[in-house]
Amino acid sequence: MIQAVSQRVNFDEFIEWYPENSEHRYELHEGRVVEMPKPTGKHSEVAGFTNGSLFVEVGRLKLPYFIPRECIVKSVDGSGYEPDVIVLDRQTISNEPRWAKESIITMGASVRLIVEVVSTNWQDDYLSKLRDYEALGIPEYWVIDYLGLGGRLHIGYPKQPTFSVYHLIEGEYEVQRFRIGDRVLSPTFSELQLPVSDVFSAGELS
Repeated sequence: MIQAVSQRVNFDEFIEWYPENSEHRYELHEGRVVEMPKPTGKHSEVAGFTNGSLFVEVGRLKLPYFIPRECIVKSVDGSGYEPDVIVLDRQTISNEPRWAKESIITMGASVRLIVEVVSTNWQDDYLSKLRDYEALGIPEYWVIDYLGLGGRLHIGYPKQPTFSVYHLIEGEYEVQRFRIGDRVLSPTFSELQLPVSDVFSAGELS
């Protein structure tokens, strides 16, 4: 990660600073503005395939959810994250004070599912974002580690590509890990037919 701004700023200062029409993505991590690594082609394919799979499922079941092109999630401590994929609830989004004008999410009740695709900054996905999404009360969080980059604590040993589904139960995340040959089991999308191998290959034809 590259530090984009040297001094510490609060969330509102970060939003005010954020460059319009920037080709780069930025997040606010505990008061520090961070330029996020540019996604590789494969990273973008995996995120896009996941987004598309969820979009189809929402439409098929006529669920009151939607997937925005982009948004910023404000954590309890004032950090700000741009998830790779986020599924929002149309029935609760009207309660968000900053959604209509700023595309900012501040309440876990607005979110049905959040997805991060792991890259070189894997510690963010498994540590700080996991902690902050849990504290915000986001009911389901997917970490798609298609390269098996995470630490042994998170994906086991020997390391291998892992799809982790964190489900909020009584305020704390419980995790199920899936690997090639498994089908993703999602509490939010209970009828979802999504093989892990399809996600990791981003739907490539064999």
